[in-house]
Amino acid sequence: MQVFKFGGASVKDADSIRNVAHIITKYKLGELLVVVSALGKTTNALTEVTQHFVDQTGQAFDLLEKVKHAHQQILTDLFGTINHPIFDEIANCFVEIEWILEEEPQDSYDYLHDQIVSTGEIVSSKILAAYCAHTGLPIRWIDARDYIFTDNTYREAEVDWQKTEDKIRREMPTILDEQIIITQGFIGSTSENFTTTLGREGSDYSAAIFAACLQADDVTIWKDVPGVLNADPKWFNPTELIPELSYTDAIELTYYGATVIHPKTIKPLQNKKITLNVRSFVHPEESGTLIRTTNDGLPIPSFIFKVNQAFVSIQPRDFSFIVEDNLSHIFNLFHSHRIKINMMHNSAISFCVSIDNTGTNVDALLEELEKRYKVSVEKGLELITIRYYNQETVDRVLVNKKIIRELKDSYTCQLLVKEL
Repeated sequence: MQVFKFGGASVKDADSIRNVAHIITKYKLGELLVVVSALGKTTNALTEVTQHFVDQTGQAFDLLEKVKHAHQQILTDLFGTINHPIFDEIANCFVEIEWILEEEPQDSYDYLHDQIVSTGEIVSSKILAAYCAHTGLPIRWIDARDYIFTDNTYREAEVDWQKTEDKIRREMPTILDEQIIITQGFIGSTSENFTTTLGREGSDYSAAIFAACLQADDVTIWKDVPGVLNADPKWFNPTELIPELSYTDAIELTYYGATVIHPKTIKPLQNKKITLNVRSFVHPEESGTLIRTTNDGLPIPSFIFKVNQAFVSIQPRDFSFIVEDNLSHIFNLFHSHRIKINMMHNSAISFCVSIDNTGTNVDALLEELEKRYKVSVEKGLELITIRYYNQETVDRVLVNKKIIRELKDSYTCQLLVKEL
């Protein structure tokens, strides 16, 4: 069987949804499960609704109305003026957010975020399922929260693999014998039936979860790019398509910040030896990139650029060594503030990291660190990672830049730089 995942860009408007339905029709050979993200920029919009609700700015309802209107327009474009039940279904989904907004916020931001933002995936999958069924495809919509079970870590939930796999393997194969399943990425549920999310861009991970549990033949992630490129076209030109790469290189690239695949996606597929395809929904006839078990390295150097970096240097106030108890304390602080370390280097008396300068959570982290350590920060930097580097590739990215910190191993070079 196959698992397809369509991201927000692939279902951003009515024409895009028609295109996805066409792809499903063309590639429906055998059993098929389709995972879909929220439409377009809906996740960002609903995150903004959540923030304004928590801050009690009075704008949450107005922002939600814009989201509702955008979905209403897509429904009208797809179904015209016919009295299709999907109109009421989508309206009822948004009513559940309105019920939350009518009360003053009592719960944590993370909990509220997941209850509100998850609606984006619910409505997008309902719309896609309704349109595919409208065209005559044998469709079954299911709620991913009935199958993917997690702990209570809202916004970054951990999957209960045993419970999830038992439910998926017990119920889904029978459905897939007769119908195409359309479900949601990004979301799961706790043992108390509260909605959780799996982290930003977690729909890729959802596809991997379903594929691993169903022992699928392969997973295809449909993107607006030809496949996995050796760099982000926004930051590097010209780019090249990587036709095939190993699970190991894919994990390395996602770890260092490549955004084409979610970092958690690869491991479940590697464990079950399931091939991952990254293909273009704009040009679905093209082969894209194949990710599977192979001993071959990347055929070309790959570049990852992360801007808006902060370089944090941490030293004990008493000039003692940076030893295990200090490192344990430091890492626990980074974890509790949900800050990922992009590059790190330690010496006898200092520990230095590059992190995304994301704002208030970084400020809170620095405040905590300064209680015990001497801390210095330099902001406005750029982190460049080159996988399979050589001196020519290094020189190419250092034009008009000054190196703040450089780390190298046999395959990977990381350069923290600032503009001259």
